[in-house]
Amino acid sequence: MVAMMSMTLAFAGNGDGNTTKGEKTPEVSATNMTQSYDMTLNYGSLASALDLTDYQKQAVEIIHNKFVGEVKDAQSADAAERQSLVNKAADKELQFMSYVLDNKQYNKFAKLLNLTLNNRGLLNK
Repeated sequence: MVAMMSMTLAFAGNGDGNTTKGEKTPEVSATNMTQSYDMTLNYGSLASALDLTDYQKQAVEIIHNKFVGEVKDAQSADAAERQSLVNKAADKELQFMSYVLDNKQYNKFAKLLNLTLNNRGLLNK
């Protein structure tokens, strides 16, 4: 089995926008936050990128749809819980994907997931 990839995820917090000098910093808007937590994807493109069989494509779609729902739940959770919820969702998705994908496909998928989470600001730096 492929070892689970450790991912530490961060939440997109929303502060009061004040700095110590009294200047305003940009706040996270509801639209930006919604886009950050929207993990839907084009399954045809993913199937092509990973060279999935029909069985794998169906299984990946089921697994990822569950992940999408869990990440959306994290978005609406208390800010203090978001990181943990997204982290758990990503760990579960990677675990389930390890049963469906071969090593090469899994490694590519893990990289794509990592890049996506990083680009959306959901990974700790």
